[in-house]
Amino acid sequence: MKKILIIGAGFLQSFVIKKAKDMGYHTITIDKNPNSSGFEYADEYDVVDIVDQEACLKYALSKNIDGVITAATDYGVLSTAYIAQQMNLPGLDYEVAKVIKNKFMVRRVLFENNVDDVSQYYEVSDIGAVNEISEKIVFPVMIKPCDGSGSKAARRVNSTLELKSACEEAIKSSIIGKALIEDFIEGKEYGVESFVYNGQVHVLGVMGKYMTNPPYYAELGHCMPSQLGIEDKVKEVAIKAINALGINSGAVNMDVLVTNDNRVCIVDVGARMGGNLIGSHIIPIGTGIDYMGNLIRAAVGDPIELKIQNSGRNVITRLLALKPGKVMGLPDFEEIKNCHVDIYHHLKIGSVIREYHNNLDGCGYVVSVAKEIDEAVNQAEDAKKLIDIGIIRE
Repeated sequence: MKKILIIGAGFLQSFVIKKAKDMGYHTITIDKNPNSSGFEYADEYDVVDIVDQEACLKYALSKNIDGVITAATDYGVLSTAYIAQQMNLPGLDYEVAKVIKNKFMVRRVLFENNVDDVSQYYEVSDIGAVNEISEKIVFPVMIKPCDGSGSKAARRVNSTLELKSACEEAIKSSIIGKALIEDFIEGKEYGVESFVYNGQVHVLGVMGKYMTNPPYYAELGHCMPSQLGIEDKVKEVAIKAINALGINSGAVNMDVLVTNDNRVCIVDVGARMGGNLIGSHIIPIGTGIDYMGNLIRAAVGDPIELKIQNSGRNVITRLLALKPGKVMGLPDFEEIKNCHVDIYHHLKIGSVIREYHNNLDGCGYVVSVAKEIDEAVNQAEDAKKLIDIGIIRE
């Protein structure tokens, strides 16, 4: 039985942990949080900080693993690539991982290779640097942590008056203490999920996205098919970006903006399976591809089957971005599932629902599948409303 180490054991990683165990692999996982929900599904687990590369490598060596993978979080990408390099396992090139982990470095590579139309970008680590470049900036711009995830501290800035506070927030939210300032592009956002195997890029699918209103831009859900008329162009841009960045192996999650005149601009690139149920539900349901299974097999050096077959099913997801408050009573989730949806949540009595600014403020997900896209949308919306109304708050 081959051993696979999964870096990160939170709610979104639990789907990969369960999948690997169901496939018959000896499944090991680590996370800094001792109460990680994914621990209960693994054969073995331990409390290890997933951003501590040396600690992760030491643990991996002690378990004599056959493969390593991370999913749905950017925080495990470097440690995963480092372990793969040091143990001569399949995986993303470590030097490439260091580039991908820094959004400024990604933006520079994309610019130098003429991948998209974003031309204004700056990296700042202190307010003094902000002062130096403020007169050069053409507003509006987008500001985000250089190594952030889940849209945390990402926001649009329209003037110098907002610039310092937005940069301070992004720098504070960054592990490396740096923020990226880049062009704000007016357009509709889409997700692109790809898989690189033996150096060949396979674009698995393009997803429509539902987003919050300005100044924060956080995901509220996805739909597949995307209903975008220029999917082929989006796929071409994604492939060009992956090749320019030198991504040689594994999953690639990408966010792009499509403007009214059909320009495609890249918002973000992650060298891991997408979060918010993209890898665990949206791609498998929308395409029929066993995405997680193939990622797991590739990580341990087993053969994959990446045949794309359109399942003909429309899938919609909604994040549970709910009215703030302390939870005193829960709705009847089983009754709400009669709306023909699946519900995944971490709500409990005493939970505090925060105002929704980024994915980390979400309380779970609704997944809706139907023959018609409008039907799937209505089912998801109805279920989300019933959950929100059914929560008793203090």
